[in-house]
Amino acid sequence: MFSFKNLFKLSFIIITLGIISLAVLYISMRSELPSVKILKEIQWQTPMKIFSSDHKLISQFGEKKRIPLTLDQVPKKLIQALLATEDDRFYYHFGVDPIGMSRAVLGQLTGQNKGGASTITMQVARNFFLTSEITYTRKIREIFLAFHIESLLTKDEILTLYINKIPLGHRSFGFGAAAQVYYGKDLNDLTLAQIAVLAGLPKAPSSINPIRSPKRAKARRSVVLKRMLDNNYITTQEYEEAFNAPITGKMHGAEIELNAPYLAEMAHQEVLAMYGKENAYSAGYKVYTTVPSHLQIAAQKAVVSNLHAYDQRHGYRGPIISLRPHLKEYATEHNENPTVSSADLLTETEIEEAINEVTTYQSLIPAVVIEVLENAVTVRLPNQKIVNIPWVGLSWAREYITDSKQAIPPKFAYQILTYGDVILVSKDNDDYRLSQLPAASSALVSLSPDNGAIQAIVGGYSFEQSQFNRVTQAKRQVGSNIKPFIYSAALEHGLTLGSLINDAPINQWDKSGGSVWRPSNSPARYDGPIRVRLALAQSKNVVAVRLFRQTGKENVINHLQSFGFARDEIPKNETLALGSASFTPLEIATGYAVFANGGFLIEPYFIERIEDSFGNIVFQANPKIACDEKCIKDKTNEITELSPTESNVHSLEATKDSPINLADENKQASLNIANRVLNPQNAFLITNAMNSVIWGADWNTKPFWQGTGWRSRALKRKDLSGKTGTTNQSKDAWFSGFSRRLVTSAWIGFDDPSRDLGKTTYNRNLPENQITGSEAGANSAQPAWNLFMKEALPYFPYEQFIQPDNIVSARIDKATGKLTYKTDNSSVFEYFKKGTLPSEFIQQDNTYETNKSTTSTIDNIF
Repeated sequence: MFSFKNLFKLSFIIITLGIISLAVLYISMRSELPSVKILKEIQWQTPMKIFSSDHKLISQFGEKKRIPLTLDQVPKKLIQALLATEDDRFYYHFGVDPIGMSRAVLGQLTGQNKGGASTITMQVARNFFLTSEITYTRKIREIFLAFHIESLLTKDEILTLYINKIPLGHRSFGFGAAAQVYYGKDLNDLTLAQIAVLAGLPKAPSSINPIRSPKRAKARRSVVLKRMLDNNYITTQEYEEAFNAPITGKMHGAEIELNAPYLAEMAHQEVLAMYGKENAYSAGYKVYTTVPSHLQIAAQKAVVSNLHAYDQRHGYRGPIISLRPHLKEYATEHNENPTVSSADLLTETEIEEAINEVTTYQSLIPAVVIEVLENAVTVRLPNQKIVNIPWVGLSWAREYITDSKQAIPPKFAYQILTYGDVILVSKDNDDYRLSQLPAASSALVSLSPDNGAIQAIVGGYSFEQSQFNRVTQAKRQVGSNIKPFIYSAALEHGLTLGSLINDAPINQWDKSGGSVWRPSNSPARYDGPIRVRLALAQSKNVVAVRLFRQTGKENVINHLQSFGFARDEIPKNETLALGSASFTPLEIATGYAVFANGGFLIEPYFIERIEDSFGNIVFQANPKIACDEKCIKDKTNEITELSPTESNVHSLEATKDSPINLADENKQASLNIANRVLNPQNAFLITNAMNSVIWGADWNTKPFWQGTGWRSRALKRKDLSGKTGTTNQSKDAWFSGFSRRLVTSAWIGFDDPSRDLGKTTYNRNLPENQITGSEAGANSAQPAWNLFMKEALPYFPYEQFIQPDNIVSARIDKATGKLTYKTDNSSVFEYFKKGTLPSEFIQQDNTYETNKSTTSTIDNIF
């Protein structure tokens, strides 16, 4: 008979053998088990986030979505839900729950899997160190690792690791990220019902999440709520309210607060280059750019608005598709509004499918025309919204023929649209108007001339449409945007703003080509001898060529190179004077900044600082600043000790220059002074001359000579300078200009180099009254510049360009450039570098007056 004593002996033997077996297994596996010590200093893999300078989220990069939390940031109800569902004896066991383990073993033996084998500690071991393969060996390793973890960490530390590490579906890791992904909220803002849904996800996150299967998510939620009730974590009333609540989860992306995708991608690529892909996507870097949100929004609106304006004045290219093409054919053939029969009526399904198939960008909205009136149309928008487009939103739509030709203006709505047309519309305040996706491209960049910090950047109409960044990647011919640099070179080699140059046609035989080169003005007007200032204001092409010749090719090329333009990209012939060189908008803006800041070559930058996931600064920009001797003295006096220490500020190995000189014994920031590449007198004179491009060159003549950039007078700021630019055949149009603290360059053209910007025909229904307008920098690119600067300039108070030492002003005769004492319309004040004043007077003069005040300003002349 089998006695109790024998049973005890057998049990003792079995337990002893089990312990010995486990010991042997542990010894044999010990060398293969990973060290759990890394859990003490775990660094969470969190995505990279890009921010504006005012901390608006622009974009997020990284495969894993995670928002690390401390335990005190986690709602109590979530902790209770996890304990009740995953491990109700978590705070009482030693990493392995014998009761749960026994229940799991018994379930396996009886064929009833009751779960309960994996504790939270074991799940932590598996998620950090093991795979999810179901094998006995992995389970044993999991147990041993759980023992190690329990010996190293506290229960709260283990629970915190679990809450932040567990995969919860849709690339979310940890409950902080899951709350954002499924509900678009912070964890503390969730309801009990939502918390219960998340707490149920660890069982099978890919199949029972509320996006993939609301039905399964609800069933799992019920299990969680029941266990919380059984453990007295919630009341019966709370249980019933949460149990009956609807499943509300849906996909939520990162909460983007500022639309700046071109900037985000630039920052993204820069961080990849600095840190490598693995670190960039996992270290939780917060990248703060130099761009303030209000300026970026203004730039985006300016580019989009100007592109639509350009596109629409060249005509309407027709609907995306016509769902009833026979009606459109009838309207075209008979020039009348076709009758829509019952057989022609569109079904709701047809309308919805047509709208859903349209790809839209920016604020464009797909629509289907469901009624055509005499001077209006009714359209269906997404979500079954019906709106009316009045004639004011349709009348622009002359038929597009070519880039330089449009049909006569329409008189009736049926000449534009017919029933069943699928179109794009835009909303203008409370009204809707017909629109279309612009065919042309554009770009705008704005930066600080003091240190190169980019203030706004728009690389195209839509990043979703094209990721090609035209600000940094599109090298386009710059046209007359090159002239300030040509004129600057001429001033360095003996000329003045009052010098006379012959504005007359040039005919030059080209031996290599066997033809005559005839550069011409646009428009083809020639004024004979003309002052340099006036020639720049009116963008005289032949004068630029003559200045190039007089200065010398090598002198001009060397001068341009000093502005940061690559020598091998500068044409080595006279076409350079007309703008045959191809540069990016960023390169042009950088060159113009030299004039704005008094002669310093700054380096554009767009990342101000980078913080790690703990808020430590790992990179701080140290840009080159435009700073003269007085500025250096003032800056030196302002230097204070840096607060960051070596423990939380690190130089980047990927950068050539250390962003902060941490080796400096006194931890003082050293001034990073930009190279002076142009003397301040030259910079001032060219800046002042470019002011004439906007405000005119002869202030006391009515009407005074208008510069090509006169449209910017609408900004009512006399502290602005700029230059238009148009290339041959109007393939590219530019406007670049600046105030003392802001440089902006705008470009418009087609990505397809075979297309030009064309002309706009204004037809008054009479052939003899047809007016043709060529697209150029002044009417194609400058409007975008104006729109942006109108919003930006209020943030930069009126500030005159400081007249440097060794600049004098004298009254000269406008016709001859000689000195005069007259004060009538025949004379004007002009600025000169000291030592370059004219040496002669007009014959009837006996004396002359020279104003040598060093405090004279632009207002002396304008």
